[in-house]
Amino acid sequence: MRALAASGMALALSACAVGPDYQRPAMDLGQAYKQSSSALQAAVVDAGVNPGWIPAASSAPLRGDWWLLFDDPMLSGLMRDLNSANLNIAQAEAQYRQAQAQLQGARAGFFPTVGASSSASRSGTGSAGSSSGSSSVSNQYSLSGTVSWEPDLWGRISRTVEAGEAGLQAGGADLAATRLSMQSTLAQTYFDLRVTDAERRLLQQTVQAYTQSLALTRNRYDAGIAAQADIETSTAQLENARAQALALDRQRAQLENAIAVLLGRTPAEFSLPETTVAARVPVVPVELPSELLLRRPDVIAAERRTAQANARIGVAQAAWFPNLALTAQGGFRSGQWAQWLTAPASFWSLGPALALTIFDGGAREAQLREARAAYDAQAANYRQTALTALREVEDYLVQLSVLGHEQVVQGRALAAARESLRLTQNQYQAGLIDYLSVVQVETTALNAERSALALVAGRLAASVQLIAALGGGWNPEAGTAGPVPVQEPGAETPPL
Repeated sequence: MRALAASGMALALSACAVGPDYQRPAMDLGQAYKQSSSALQAAVVDAGVNPGWIPAASSAPLRGDWWLLFDDPMLSGLMRDLNSANLNIAQAEAQYRQAQAQLQGARAGFFPTVGASSSASRSGTGSAGSSSGSSSVSNQYSLSGTVSWEPDLWGRISRTVEAGEAGLQAGGADLAATRLSMQSTLAQTYFDLRVTDAERRLLQQTVQAYTQSLALTRNRYDAGIAAQADIETSTAQLENARAQALALDRQRAQLENAIAVLLGRTPAEFSLPETTVAARVPVVPVELPSELLLRRPDVIAAERRTAQANARIGVAQAAWFPNLALTAQGGFRSGQWAQWLTAPASFWSLGPALALTIFDGGAREAQLREARAAYDAQAANYRQTALTALREVEDYLVQLSVLGHEQVVQGRALAAARESLRLTQNQYQAGLIDYLSVVQVETTALNAERSALALVAGRLAASVQLIAALGGGWNPEAGTAGPVPVQEPGAETPPL
């Protein structure tokens, strides 16, 4: 009865958990993004340009398969392969399973430990120097079971489980962050490759045009109306264009190899055919800054690790209190096999054991200070991670706005360069100007064409980076949120 009373008291006390209860560190991220109401954003909209983002209040929020916004079937196929074959994602998944196993091990502390043992021994005694030479031999057989349980009097086990649950949630957020990072890297690499393909086609057309110009210049030289210097200038221009085309071939091969590794394949077994894709910058729904604390995986991971560090303070504080262990043992013990399982051979024991560390040289105090310092470090890391996320969103918002307006201006410059090139070539064919003037205008036109493609690449990359900075539509509760938003009308990027 006394043992049962002690057990009941232990169960009543097990609801007490020492240590601070967790509260998420306060963070003030503001009511809106700085760029959401800027004059620059208004100017871009007034110019009729797709700004690349809109407030989420007027559209559905992002969803997990955010790459569908770009309406590129090849990109969607690559994303499917990435999610199933990327080795970084596989590593993060294994680490998440490891966190699951650790939590299961922590929860095992709530339950009693049951064990069994069986033994058989034969022993003897004798006096070698005695005249009689008598000796005795005996057998011993035993079978026993043991049940032991440590009530969670001070919450050590419950705080350990709390830390394990927070660690598991952080591991899930890490997995989502890794997946989002790999998806973002793949999308940016893919669009870089597509822009590189467009540049290669541009340079192929340029090489053809320069080849025709060289042939025309040679004909004019043969007719005595062009100088040898014009031929050399045209030849140098042609070879420079060929060299730039070769450099793009190298760049494309490297991008293709990078995609192969992202898909968990060797570069030798992967190739991506060249296609013309009508790329356009999608409209990305941007939610309030406070949503970053709930939707961005790395911010959630940092917050959950703060909760984990808080729970470990309770574990360290519980070490100052005594441990109570309830143990029960019973079985059979006999010297004869035939009487092994009989009632007279049975034995049992039941009782609590209380243990308290009196002196440890300050080890527990040091562990407690370490746990509190770890919490402070994690709280600071959480706040820094949230501020970094806020800065990244602001950066990509202004980048999309500026690039959209810049693309409009660059479009006017490109149209003027093309018209200037047409007029200059007509003047050269009419013999009104020398070839050096043509070369200068052709160089300007080529640079304008490549600058336009660079802006296409910049806007596509900024769109992907903004989506990743917003959390990629990841929802720790439901996984995705809402349908894909419909694109608004506006200036579109040229086909790649």
